Amino acid sequence: MRVYVPATLPLLAAARDNGCLTASRDAGPGGLPGHAVTPAVREWYVEGDVEELEYSALLEAAEASLHLLAADPEAPRRRVVVAADVPDAVVRPGGGGFRSSVRLQAPVELSSVVSLHVDEEGVADTIATAARAVEAAAAGDDDAQFLVDEAEACDLLWYDVTELADLV
Repeated sequence: MRVYVPATLPLLAAARDNGCLTASRDAGPGGLPGHAVTPAVREWYVEGDVEELEYSALLEAAEASLHLLAADPEAPRRRVVVAADVPDAVVRPGGGGFRSSVRLQAPVELSSVVSLHVDEEGVADTIATAARAVEAAAAGDDDAQFLVDEAEACDLLWYDVTELADLV
């Protein structure tokens, strides 16, 4: 199953050093948070093809990355999403506030990573503003949601996993 794991550049550096992505202590119970094409995503996007459904899961992972940035003020203000193919057996539904939310019951080995998606450096101010607003947006603040939507308008750049060292 293709999963999209929200991260930050420091978390990506730790994954490079450890050989895998693991749940942080503050990730909560249930394993590593991720995003995938869940039944809720399929129900919401009735007419979307698999590629569109996966893109929606990637965007929700990018928003979840904003929450990680809000929790780590020292991290560079760039959203990071790690796309990986993992066995279906390690994926559990739910565990987050998104239609695509899943929990991974095992670390994501770097050998299963198929691509990395990272903001370009030039949008750092937009991402920083969105990271400051993401909690208020999640609580229903429309003005804060506008700032989060501005971040969503920024394209994530695609990187091959072999470019990991250059990113971090």
